[in-house]
Amino acid sequence: MERLYYTAAEIAEMVGVGRTKSYGLIKKMNKELEKDGFLVIDGKIPKEYFDARYFGGSRAKEVSA
Repeated sequence: MERLYYTAAEIAEMVGVGRTKSYGLIKKMNKELEKDGFLVIDGKIPKEYFDARYFGGSRAKEVSA
């Protein structure tokens, strides 16, 4: 079963930043999701949302939030 979330370690490796920076990215994006009424998991971010926001949707289908 494919996981739906990225962890900070996975994001750090993908974008070439430290784990502290990746936690900051997750925190920022989770705040955006919460503002739109979504439930979030601290330290993790939905793969589709991250791909759409960070890579401009080039790695994933467009996400409607």
